Amino acid sequence: MRIGESPSELGAWCARAYTIAAAYGGRPSLTTQRFQKVLLVTHILFVGLGGFAGATCRFLVSGAVQRLVPLAIIPWGTLVVNVAGCTLIGVLAAVAESRAILSDSIRLFVFTGVLGGFTTFSAFSLETLRLVRDGDALHGLVHVGLHLVLCLAAVFAGDALARLALR
Repeated sequence: MRIGESPSELGAWCARAYTIAAAYGGRPSLTTQRFQKVLLVTHILFVGLGGFAGATCRFLVSGAVQRLVPLAIIPWGTLVVNVAGCTLIGVLAAVAESRAILSDSIRLFVFTGVLGGFTTFSAFSLETLRLVRDGDALHGLVHVGLHLVLCLAAVFAGDALARLALR
């Protein structure tokens, strides 16, 4: 059994209804349409709740890091969040792919919701724009370079570490 597929899951009754509806000819019925709507709403809720958790964590972690280096020109809080998030997504994606243990709902919650809310390049982009717009193009370029190199390296490292640990 995969995580997130227990009878207590929000849409479990829909799976039974869908199976019954499919047995009666395969054309869309009211039950099938209701199942699809409930599943969509369930997925939206999972993404939204995960996004709330991820964005809250981003706010707290980024703020804590920035307070450690208050005079820094480069926004280190965002860099730390993005590198940490890329490492986490590398590890979790490798585990999820190799073990096939996460249901679609849990994947949406973790990857799209939590990690999508936690790691954001929108903050990175805005901060880079502000550096360049304020006449500090060199630090803007350094900011972009650090994010690209460290985040890509973190995804590769997370993936490699997870695969090594799963052997």
